[in-house]
Amino acid sequence: MRLFDISLFLKRFPIKRAKDELLHISAINEADYEAFLNAKKAEIVNYHLKYNNFYQSKVSEGSTNWESLPILKKTDYQIPLKERLSIDFSEKDVYINKTSGSSGNPIRFAKDKYSHAITWAYHIERFGWYGIDFNSSLQARYYGIPLDTIENKTVQLKDFLAKRYRFSINDLSEKALGEMLEVYKQKPFDYINGYTSSIVLFAKYLKEKSIILKTVCPTLKVCIITSEMLFEDDKVLLEKQLGVPVVNEYGCSEAGVIAFSNPDGEWEVDSKTLFVEILDEDGKPLPLGEEGRIIVTSLHNKAHPFIRYEIGDYGAFSEKSTFKKPILKKLTGRTNDFAILPSGKKAAGMTFYVITKKIMEESGNIKEFKVVQTKIDTFKINYVSEEPLTQEKKSFIAKTLEQFLESGLTFIFHRKEQLDRSESGKLKQFVSLVKS
Repeated sequence: MRLFDISLFLKRFPIKRAKDELLHISAINEADYEAFLNAKKAEIVNYHLKYNNFYQSKVSEGSTNWESLPILKKTDYQIPLKERLSIDFSEKDVYINKTSGSSGNPIRFAKDKYSHAITWAYHIERFGWYGIDFNSSLQARYYGIPLDTIENKTVQLKDFLAKRYRFSINDLSEKALGEMLEVYKQKPFDYINGYTSSIVLFAKYLKEKSIILKTVCPTLKVCIITSEMLFEDDKVLLEKQLGVPVVNEYGCSEAGVIAFSNPDGEWEVDSKTLFVEILDEDGKPLPLGEEGRIIVTSLHNKAHPFIRYEIGDYGAFSEKSTFKKPILKKLTGRTNDFAILPSGKKAAGMTFYVITKKIMEESGNIKEFKVVQTKIDTFKINYVSEEPLTQEKKSFIAKTLEQFLESGLTFIFHRKEQLDRSESGKLKQFVSLVKS
């Protein structure tokens, strides 16, 4: 029984029409694709200028071309949702969700039912590259689960309809990881999907036990990680210990999947339902290969405008990118993830994390860690390991980090049984509590 498709149909998401449109878009050749994108951009802008009072208030009179349209930030959406909906849409007849809040206060947003359907259709298409069918493929899911009883039951129902077995990532102790392995021995999982850090921690457990997961779960085809950064050494570890290809999914709740690893190993950007730009600090388009702000436009969402929307990430397109097939070369983290130092210097939080990661893994049996800047000159490093770091190793780490950052900084190490995660189960590797 195709429970997943049936569940979308019962919610009145027109999934068949959405799939048909994606097939039509796929058939457009490269030479005509820029014209197709320009037409879709004009269509969604004109719609919201005519039917959405919120968007009208953001656009200056006389804005006649794409580059003159405003770049909207999350702060622009910090008003009640009903004031941002287009005419003829109400909260009763749209899909409503909210952002994670990892870059500030979460915002509620809406998608009309066709827009949400085409997002799902795109998702289905990409997972299909790896032989995954949402109606029949069993998923090992690494996401958080709500503690609220009603929300918990709702999530359980959704998991049943989508053939998902959800592992608890609130407990990643040695005992819990062992119990997790036993589930893989009993269930014919087709794929793993979820937060990077939790799956990496499980892979480290498998390495300690000298186990390749596919040998105990031979049905496993692929691992699809999302929501957190995937570093190359972690990808190597995952592919070795899981015994299957690792796919990197990048997206956000507002836009859906932005980039997805294709079978050629390229991080292919969605050019069917989205228009993605890489801009400099002045809002000017950057040449391929250069790093800048990621700006996203939803080409189908008529209920709620996400037009030239800054999602808060930095990245760069590959030089091989085309209008039909843009490739994300790299993703360098969030715009607000910076360490502000006493000298006024700013260090990119993710770069800082990568250097710390390399030093700590070379200095001891570190399973995972999190860096928190508590003061302008103080960093707390919470870590999980079998053995505590010696004072000598702590001093070496601190000295190396000072060489990268600057002298006069304080590093405080806390060994923990497990790290604190967000309510959703996400681990943010670097956090600054210091205001700019």
